[in-house]
Order: sequence, then C-alpha cells, then structure tokens
Amino acid sequence: MKEIWLICRESDWEKAKKAIKDAVEIGFTGCIVADEFVERTKKLGRIEVISFNEAPFLKIKSADDQMRAAEISKKTERLFVSFEDWKIIPLENLIAMKGNAKLIAIVNGHEDAEVALTTLEKGADGIAVSGSREELLQYFKLASGGEAGVELRKAKLKEIRPLGVGERVCIDTVSIMEPGEGMLVGNKAGFMFLVASESEESEYVASRPFRVNAGSVNAYVKVGGKTKYLMELKGGDEVEIVRWDGKARQSYVGRVKIERRPLLLIKAEVDGEEGTVILQNAETIKLVTPDGRHVSVSELKVGDEVLVWLGTKSRHFGMEVEEFIIEK
Repeated sequence: MKEIWLICRESDWEKAKKAIKDAVEIGFTGCIVADEFVERTKKLGRIEVISFNEAPFLKIKSADDQMRAAEISKKTERLFVSFEDWKIIPLENLIAMKGNAKLIAIVNGHEDAEVALTTLEKGADGIAVSGSREELLQYFKLASGGEAGVELRKAKLKEIRPLGVGERVCIDTVSIMEPGEGMLVGNKAGFMFLVASESEESEYVASRPFRVNAGSVNAYVKVGGKTKYLMELKGGDEVEIVRWDGKARQSYVGRVKIERRPLLLIKAEVDGEEGTVILQNAETIKLVTPDGRHVSVSELKVGDEVLVWLGTKSRHFGMEVEEFIIEK
C-alpha cells in the first residue's frame, strides 16, 4: 500500500478534529497539521503526525528545484512535493533520481492522484490530500490499491496427486471475503493459483469468510508487487485479496495457523507454462473457476480450468529481479 497523508490547513480545532478523525478512521498513514494541533491530534488515534513547520515541503517549478529535491531526498525520511505546471515529467525524473526518502506527491483531485501513484509504473511512494470524508475515502482506495487489479488467466489442470502429510498454512484475515475471492498462492513466484476463501457454507463445517486455507509452508503468496512465503506470515502482516475478475484489495493477517495435514499436488498449464501448488487434501479447500465459482480440490479433474496469475520476473527477498533462475 502507498502512504496517504492528510493535509489539514484548518485553523479552527473543531473543524480540524473532524477531518483528522476521518483520516484516522479511514486508515491514513499520517496528518500534517498546525503546530498547536500536534499533541491534540496524537490523542485522536494511532497515526503519524507532522507539523507544517517540520514537514519537508518543496514546490517544483524548475529544473533547479528538481535537482534540489533529489538532494534533499538523500537526507530525509520523506519529501512532500507539489508541482506548479507540467507534473508528469518532473515526477518521473524524481522517482528515478531520488535517494532513500519516500516521495509523497501533494495532489488535487482523483486524476492527479492516479497519475502520481502510477507514473513510471512504480509511482510516487504516496500522496498528500485534503477534502471531504467521501473524497478522502476515494483517495484511500487509490492509495491502497482498492481500484487496482491483476490479470488472471485460465489454466488447464495437468495433474492432481496426493503427496502424504506435511504442514499447511491457514490465513485468518481481518476482512470478510465473498465467494469468488481468495489469495494468489503457488510454488513458483511467477505462477500462482487463486485459492478460494472459505466463504461458502458446507454440510461439514460453517463458512469462515475471513479465512484462506492457503497451502504448504514453502509456497509463495502474492502481496501487491511482492511475494512472501506462507511460513513467514504473522499477525498484522499485509495480504492481498483477489477476486475472480481480477479486482484486488488490501487486508491484514489476524492469525496464522500452521498444522500438519494430508496434502495434494495440483499442476496446471497456460500457453506452455506450468506451475504447481500444494494444498490441503480436504473438501473445504477450493480453487476458483473462470466464471467465479469455487471448486473443491476433492472434485477437481485433469482438464478442468481454474484461475491463475502469471508473473514476469524471478524474485529475490520477495522483489522482482532480472537474473537467471529456474523454478520447477
């Protein structure tokens, strides 16, 4: 998730308090407020607070400003930038040139925010905004990837084989998922299966719409532009919930359960590319079909189609890298 900051220029505390409470409740990263409001703001919720006198602001009006911003970005944790005229080229340059600082773009409007967050594909590290509660919610959706998506592909099953007993990871999130939603999991960082949430009722157990029984401990799970091993996940970690139509949203881990269970290897193929996932061998564990239905692993047959995601690069510590690597 990108950072999102509230710029609160209100001089009246009651008006400022309303905007700040909205930001806290929505889930903003932080607030920039008047000096005299800093301590009172900290009491409204757990959120980062910076005063206008402390925040490193820079308006980009020229090439010299651009170079100054690049230098400042080597010495500070964050740099808040705004643009006087043409925005995309200076922002592209800063994204490419900046040091370790997080680059937070001050934006006016939904379109500005979308450009800032996607420029050079990577985008700024966050946005700083102001507006009504509804406008703040829309900005938050953009920053959190709520309107983003992933391209899912139809894969044909090539093999389904029991493996015996091993450890599998159950992810309980802080969100309620709908049928057709789940997480992308696989044994290769570039080939992941949409493993369904336990949002459907069963004659054996009640639904657990907050849960994805994700797979074996060694598997990768896709989290935005990164991957994590299922074994690494713990309470409070960010995860990505993906819907059958490719829409994705952010959630967090509430609890992880690792238990020893019988396992099943599932292999699928897309355009000559093969991938596998190892899931618990139980009727409540399901993949998702191209039309959004859940299908139990106990009912899968060779030749069936399920939804998968294909990446393009290998990974090192969860990040995409250009290197020679073969995963089987």
